[in-house]
Amino acid sequence: MKTQEWFSNWFNSPFYHILYSNRDEVEANKFINNLIDYLQPQKDSKILDVACGKGRHSKALAEMGFNVIGIDLAEESINEANKNQSENLHFYVHDMRNLFKTNEFDFVFNFFTSFGYFKTQQENNSVIESMTKSLKIGGMLVIDYLNVHFEEDNFEKLVERKVDNLNFISTKWHTDTHFYKQIQVADDKNGMPRHLSTERVAKFSLGEFNEMLSLQDMQIQNVFGDYSLGHYDLYKSPRMIIIAKKNK
Repeated sequence: MKTQEWFSNWFNSPFYHILYSNRDEVEANKFINNLIDYLQPQKDSKILDVACGKGRHSKALAEMGFNVIGIDLAEESINEANKNQSENLHFYVHDMRNLFKTNEFDFVFNFFTSFGYFKTQQENNSVIESMTKSLKIGGMLVIDYLNVHFEEDNFEKLVERKVDNLNFISTKWHTDTHFYKQIQVADDKNGMPRHLSTERVAKFSLGEFNEMLSLQDMQIQNVFGDYSLGHYDLYKSPRMIIIAKKNK
């Protein structure tokens, strides 16, 4: 019997949405605005939001007037996102490793480290290939990823949070190739774990992204180090935001 992948269960779990419900919306919206100011899309541009979650950023982009499609593997997230569906905003349950459309979009966005979950490099390459093939020639791909060196230097081994009478205990560690975070959820009543999940994200360098993108005839145009689109520093920047163009 095939073992279900960790993200298939975790991203559909109600505990996942509770734990990450307090993400900084102001910072996220500023990032979207900064990105659009930089990219200067045409008003009729088609945008694909890969791993869109509940569609908060897809919705913001659609409200700017763009034609937006959001895709995500988590059915529960897409069900929630569909509550905001409109004439220029649509959502689909889809695995990013598989091709969604061919030569269809002006921009493809992959935000907030929604990549690097998979067991094999072939799967990671498949994601890059599917995103690239979705783009028109001359289209732009944006990948927002963690900066490995910064993450290593600012690593917290144990993080505890209480949300809605639930205690989340996150134990973190890393190897040469991956970051891991094991999350236990317990309630106030009996203190016993109700849920256990382990997140896994690959440690990809800028050079490794460049190799993956080059295989698909993508050329990196710029790299930013934070959501204000500041200069990328290998050790000091919290993010690695890659802007790449489809050549052919």
